[in-house]
Amino acid sequence: MKLDDVERVFERLPFATIDHLRPLTQGHQEVVFCLGKTAGQVVAIAERLATAWHREALAGRFPRAEVNVLGRTVYLPADPEPAPTGRGTVLVVTAGTSDLPVAEEAAVTARALCNRVERLTDVGVAGIHRLLTQTDALRHAAVIIVVAGMEGALPSVVGGLVKVPVIAVPTSVGYGASFGGLAALLAMLNSCASGVTVVNIDNGFGAAAAASRINHT
Repeated sequence: MKLDDVERVFERLPFATIDHLRPLTQGHQEVVFCLGKTAGQVVAIAERLATAWHREALAGRFPRAEVNVLGRTVYLPADPEPAPTGRGTVLVVTAGTSDLPVAEEAAVTARALCNRVERLTDVGVAGIHRLLTQTDALRHAAVIIVVAGMEGALPSVVGGLVKVPVIAVPTSVGYGASFGGLAALLAMLNSCASGVTVVNIDNGFGAAAAASRINHT
């Protein structure tokens, strides 16, 4: 790659390097992780990633943007929003209501990556009958993201019920011995159910990105 090519695909700011090549290398636009950045830094990055039409929306303080307070996401869909291109449905399953912030991050991300998304909430192992009444939803999904804290047992249960890929997301929900999600992470890594893969603690975004790649294969 020549120097002028590099300058076109990597735009250097004092505090960030904007990657315009991300759609080719990753299959989707660059995503801005806002935590730890100032408001000015976030806007400056977003302005350089957006088209002129998007910049007008930014200047108007995102009049069409969908703010998901629970999932801590802001999503500005195209107008009109394109139809899902994934081959099936990404089902986001949560063990408990406290896991919803991470689950919503995953659901919004999966939708932004052009997947059909469905949710199944509060079906953890403390009341396993809640999950067992939803076997049709589980078996009709193309990919399942399972979000759980505490002891992190739900992905193993789901993995034993379905033949599709299961992506486990440990959350930092739990009492002291959960060690901020480490107990759930280790439980998921040690799952005896085949076909279960695991992302990092609270990483709903990473789970959705993986699920989308599977769903578009």
